[in-house]
Amino acid sequence: MSISLHIRKKLDTFVLDVSFDSRAKRIGILGASGCGKSMTLKSIAGIATPDGGKIEADGRVLFDSASKINIKPQKRRAGYLFQNYALFPTMTVAENIGAGLRCGKAEKAERIGKMVEKFRLQGLEQRLPAQLSGGQQQRTALARIMAYEPDIILLDEPFSALDMYLKDRLQRELAEMLEDYEGTVIMVSHNRDEIYRFSEELLIMDQGKIEVCGKTEEIFADPVSRTAAGLTGCKNFSRLLRTGAHTALALDWGVSVLTEKKEIPEDAEWIGYRAHDFIPVWGEGGVNMLKFEPESSARLPFEHNYYIKAEETVCWFVQRERLKEIEEKGCPDYLKLSEEKMLFLK
Repeated sequence: MSISLHIRKKLDTFVLDVSFDSRAKRIGILGASGCGKSMTLKSIAGIATPDGGKIEADGRVLFDSASKINIKPQKRRAGYLFQNYALFPTMTVAENIGAGLRCGKAEKAERIGKMVEKFRLQGLEQRLPAQLSGGQQQRTALARIMAYEPDIILLDEPFSALDMYLKDRLQRELAEMLEDYEGTVIMVSHNRDEIYRFSEELLIMDQGKIEVCGKTEEIFADPVSRTAAGLTGCKNFSRLLRTGAHTALALDWGVSVLTEKKEIPEDAEWIGYRAHDFIPVWGEGGVNMLKFEPESSARLPFEHNYYIKAEETVCWFVQRERLKEIEEKGCPDYLKLSEEKMLFLK
């Protein structure tokens, strides 16, 4: 399965201008609220019409402004899972699952039965959506989509309204239910953990455009831009003054940066560093070290967060396994930046 998307759409002062091609089965779109994630999904589904461009799914043209092709949503073979699941409130579970099917009565009943079994909804067939738990509603909505046998499934922030415990359980359930689905699944979210867990390929969007795209693990390891680094969870940024191929100054931290293995890119304007990756140092300071001068701290159930004085406050998040060392030795004198964990960003 492949997806090709090259579209442009203007909404008042906002412009969506997205272009990507992928053969991945699980694609994530990560971005802040209002960046155009949902509009991208709606354009694929046919719910929204771009001003121009082309959309192809597995070689089948769904939209092409130049050729005046715009396949109706119900004929695009795209299943759309909305944030609130969009179940029909006056229809039972069985009726909801069969709502989009266009086939004979016997075939319809057989397909509903298969979906009820696949999504573990036995005994709930005659219940209304209001009588279901959040997980049961999600399974019903997904069963309705899968009964339609779509070529592509679009998930629009499917866990945004759930508490942490339920979110974790439903993420695992969704992954299990989609295990044997051979088509493409695209999920949009502003939650980096959801996206990392779900996707093999990732698009990071900002203000209607794709900031970075590629393999999910590679983007988290090297986000390339400050915007992408922030969206993947990096908390610490400093302006960077490059003084050589392997030397620089982190201006907002007052830190001299020295690399031995990797070159500092010529176009790097920022250095980023994740809050969990600092190495505590007791004793003398040196290059790649930030003086430990906490201005505040917060003790959480599983980690202790320190906020270090600098022109731009630096966050150091100490996880439980390291807390014992801090308790025994006292606070460190410096925090060291590991070369492998430095992010050089545009």
